[in-house]
Amino acid sequence: MKLGSTKMKGVVESATVALSDKARLLAQQGVDVINVAGGDPDFITPAHIRAAACAAMEKGDTHYVSSRGIPALLRAISAKYQQEHGLAYDPNSEVLVTPGGKLALYAAVMGTLDRGEEVLLPEPAWVSYVPMIQLADGVPVGVPLEGADNFRLTRQALEAKVTPRSRLILVNSPNNPTGRVLSAEEIQAIADVARAHDLLVIYDEMYEKLIFDGHQHINIATLPGMRERTVVVNGLSKSHAMTGWRLGFAVAPQPIMSAMLKVQQHTATCAAAFTQAAGVAALTGPQECVAEMVEVYRQRRDMVAAGLNGVKGIRCAAPEGAFYAFPFVAGTGMSSDEFCAYILEKAQVVMTPGNCFGACGEGYARLSFATATDRLELMIERLKAVF
Repeated sequence: MKLGSTKMKGVVESATVALSDKARLLAQQGVDVINVAGGDPDFITPAHIRAAACAAMEKGDTHYVSSRGIPALLRAISAKYQQEHGLAYDPNSEVLVTPGGKLALYAAVMGTLDRGEEVLLPEPAWVSYVPMIQLADGVPVGVPLEGADNFRLTRQALEAKVTPRSRLILVNSPNNPTGRVLSAEEIQAIADVARAHDLLVIYDEMYEKLIFDGHQHINIATLPGMRERTVVVNGLSKSHAMTGWRLGFAVAPQPIMSAMLKVQQHTATCAAAFTQAAGVAALTGPQECVAEMVEVYRQRRDMVAAGLNGVKGIRCAAPEGAFYAFPFVAGTGMSSDEFCAYILEKAQVVMTPGNCFGACGEGYARLSFATATDRLELMIERLKAVF
C-alpha cells in the first residue's frame, strides 16, 4: 500500500521550524538553551492592537468572513500602499488578507505558476521558498550571490539563469537571512530583467519597517511597468510583533489576485475575523510602537555584530534590515552544519546552518536578534568561552 505522495518526498521540512521545535524540547527537559534559530519577536503585541481584537471577540466577531478579508482591513491595506508608495490597489479586487504571510506567498506561487515553469530565486533565500515552488509543480532556479560581495544582486546574475521556461522572480527585501536591503540599483536590475523577459515578480517585503542606518526600502511595483507584473506580499508579524496572530496580506493586479483568492477559498477559507480587527488597529493606529521596537533591534544588532566579531573564527557584517545576522563561521574550521551542531552541544545555542538558505550560504549561520538582550549577551559569552 502506498502511503504519502511522491511529490512530498522531494520537499524538505522547514529547517527553522524544526530547530525551534528542538529548542523547545530541550527547554522542556531542563536545558538552558538559547534559541536564536527562529524569527519570533520577543515583544508583546502593542496594547491598542490587543484591545481591538478583544473588542471584536466581545462583539461576536468569531464567525466566517469573506475569503478576501473584512472591508475595513482591505481599505486600510489599500490606503497604506497609496499613502506610502503612491500605488493604487482596488480593495475589492486587488487586495487579499491571509492567515499569515506564508499563505499569501503560497497563493502567489500557486496562482502564477504552471507545471515545469521556472522561478529565479536569489540566494541565500528563506527556507520555505523552494518547497512552495515545488508544491506548485514549479522549478526553483537558484541565483547564487557572493558573500564576499555582500550578497549583491546584479542583472548579470539574473540574466545568466533565464531560460524559455522562466516565469517568475521571487525576491525578498529586507532579506531573510542576510539582513541586506536591496539598493535602488539592485531593484532596477530586477525590474529590467522582468520587463526584458516578460517575467512576473513576487516581492516579499515582510520586513519593510525594520531598516537601519538610513537605508531605504523601495517597493519594486513603483518602477515603470512593474505594478502590472508584481505581487507584493507583506504582513504584520514582524513589524508589529504579531507572529502568533497569523495575519498576512498581498496586493496584485486583479487577474493574479483572482487566482490567489481561489487558493485561499479552497485552503484556509479566511483569516480569523478578530485578528483582522487587530490588523485594522495595527495599520491605522499609533505607529510609535514600531519605531520603538526598531530602535531596540538596532541596539541589539550593534551589540550582536560587535560581540560576534570578537569571537575567534567568526566574522559578522552589521545587517541593514530585518532582525537577522548572518555571520561567516567557516573561520572556525567547521562547515555550517558542524558549527551549529557544535554550539548546540558545547554552548547550548541554537542557530540555523547557512546552507539551509541555499548552497552559497555554506560557511554561514543565521541567528535572530529578536530575542531578549540579556539572552543575546549570554549567547556571546558562551560562544567566546567555547571558541
